[in-house]
Amino acid sequence: MVGLLLRWLLQATALMAVAELYNGVHVTSFGAAMWTALVIGLLNALVRPVLFVLTLPITVLTLGLFYFVVNAVVFEMASGLSRGFQVRDFGAALVGSLLYSVACVIIDYALAGLTQQRR
Repeated sequence: MVGLLLRWLLQATALMAVAELYNGVHVTSFGAAMWTALVIGLLNALVRPVLFVLTLPITVLTLGLFYFVVNAVVFEMASGLSRGFQVRDFGAALVGSLLYSVACVIIDYALAGLTQQRR
């Protein structure tokens, strides 16, 4: 449970970092970043698998590159569902989702390393 809360806080911090690094993404406060990180997590769990199945033929044709578009759509959907989190346009959603994904991979890797050390 503590690991889940820590991951949520770190992903909210990553979202704030994305907003600082890239001006196409705007987050008004850390509370908004926490809410948006939760919304993105829920959309990734519920909506992204459906979008992946629906776009599987074009994803295969583009050798997986269309999956970046699916991630950007989910990122932009989170913008529509969260107050205090805004994405300028689809291009900004694409760049923002890439930066956020890289940050989340680093967070997951670091947290996996911490849990390995504890055992």
